[in-house]
Amino acid sequence: MTPGEIQEAFDGHGFVCSSEVAVSLHLADALSKPLLLEGPPGVGKTEIGKLWALFHDAPLIRLQCYEGLDESKALYEWSYGKQMLYAQLLREKVGDLLRSASDLHGAMSILRGQADEFFSRDFLLPRPLLAAITSERPVVLLIDEVDRSDEEFEAFLLEVLSDSQVSIPELGTVKAKHPPRVILTSNNSRDLSDALRRRCLYLFIDYPDAEQERRIVEKRVPGLDAQFARKLVHFVEGIRKADLRKAPGISETIDWAASLVIVGAESLSTDVLKRTLGALLKNHEDVERVLRDSSKFR
Repeated sequence: MTPGEIQEAFDGHGFVCSSEVAVSLHLADALSKPLLLEGPPGVGKTEIGKLWALFHDAPLIRLQCYEGLDESKALYEWSYGKQMLYAQLLREKVGDLLRSASDLHGAMSILRGQADEFFSRDFLLPRPLLAAITSERPVVLLIDEVDRSDEEFEAFLLEVLSDSQVSIPELGTVKAKHPPRVILTSNNSRDLSDALRRRCLYLFIDYPDAEQERRIVEKRVPGLDAQFARKLVHFVEGIRKADLRKAPGISETIDWAASLVIVGAESLSTDVLKRTLGALLKNHEDVERVLRDSSKFR
């Protein structure tokens, strides 16, 4: 596998892969290190994780991070319903076991020995991290928008990132048979810890330049005139430099270009903008401002 082969494979899926991205993915594989992709929303970080799984013909396991995410949602939960069902079904068997007990202490000793059976892997519900660790085949683990989680969860991730293992109090340490390929994404909404960064290779992905974004749009939107593609990309570049509440990402540019093709637009007139800007901008104030100042962006 070479960076050139990665670029070619990504290109086959309509993704214009820069040499920096290709080399970073190549090094992450060669060094068996997680790769942290950081940058503004909408520049293709999540898409890289998805295509990396396709490149390796590997299952993609995605952990979407959010504020308040904890171990039980990311690692595992006990199936309490299944435990209760088995307890009901085995009630008669438990009675048989306790008949041999001569006193309360003896009964407790018997139950203590049997209770561990209800905290075995048979009653475990794997969440994304444990699913990636226990997979019978190599997977790509995408830890998406890790900056939306809190610092405590970051600290919890360190064992997974360093040693491809997790610790479960009732079962002990579970180590991966096949260490997953790990990609983390961050929208740079807060500083990530030095400990997490040390365990990863790092790449910052910014908005593409006009020429690269034009190539992306033309590849993803068949039927788009090349000259018109240049105009709309120039328009989007101007919008991104304005102080909007939510700058459009590449995916929004593609959606807008497709919308312009569908409505048969031949120019970026005010009428066309009124009908199609909802594909590019997702905030009312931003739409109103762009319509008001559209001449500045053409």
